Amino acid sequence: MALILTSSEREYEKTPSISREDIKVFRDWVMTQSHLPGKFITDIDLILAYHCCDTSLTVSKRVLDLHYTLRTLYPFFKDRIFDRKIETCLKTIVFAFLPDRDVDGNLVLFVTLMDSDPKKFVFCDAVKTFFMTFDLCQLEVGTCLGGRLVIDMTPISFIHVTKLDITTLKHFLYFIQECIFIKLKGVHFLNAPYFMDKLMMILKPFLKKALMDIINIHPVGDTSIYDIVPKKLFPKECGGEFMDFKSISADVINRLKSNSVYFNEEAKKRVQESLRPGGKGAVIVV
Repeated sequence: MALILTSSEREYEKTPSISREDIKVFRDWVMTQSHLPGKFITDIDLILAYHCCDTSLTVSKRVLDLHYTLRTLYPFFKDRIFDRKIETCLKTIVFAFLPDRDVDGNLVLFVTLMDSDPKKFVFCDAVKTFFMTFDLCQLEVGTCLGGRLVIDMTPISFIHVTKLDITTLKHFLYFIQECIFIKLKGVHFLNAPYFMDKLMMILKPFLKKALMDIINIHPVGDTSIYDIVPKKLFPKECGGEFMDFKSISADVINRLKSNSVYFNEEAKKRVQESLRPGGKGAVIVV
């Protein structure tokens, strides 16, 4: 399944607050930053960054720089190829962008386990797969109001929690809070288990107040999520009308396999710290 990208023309049409001149000014600045991979950064990349920063050029510059700096530094952005690890991950974890937006118009990513065997759960591979899947979806969808993450905890055990790699978790949370090209509007843990408080204790040191404020923990049997994300949008195993887990897995595997060219090109969007104005200490990362 070849990737059908959004286009800058489409984005200008659907987002009147962003003009070609805005992106030209942004582009001109990028090309003055010798450490940035300016010739590989597309207008869509700039539009996504500018949109998620509420069209503030000052904020967009900082976010774009940090975005590609972290993609250069963090291990889960390296060697982005479809291999046996990624395939195993996608046969263990469901990453499903639901077929329609939530009631507010946000993109919804649903995550759960389709194989609850803790031996098959590798958190580092999960984060890598998450971002590969997200990148493809965002480049097709383009700009949107925001994103909502929904995690069904039903098949997750405390053993899975003990397998979280703290450094990877810290990096993941820092990236999505500081420089992902979408506004995160909500995080929902469905069917919260008895160890939910222990999981939150692990997460809290890495969460800023803005993210803490949008985390929602739903007890077992609570259906209030359907007031935000209609039930029919969920996978069949969750009582919805969307595809079943195996079909979702097969679809994502096909998408990743079919778009190796995109990931090869994306790998060129990395910074050269030796060329950074002001030296390597100019940007502080975690």
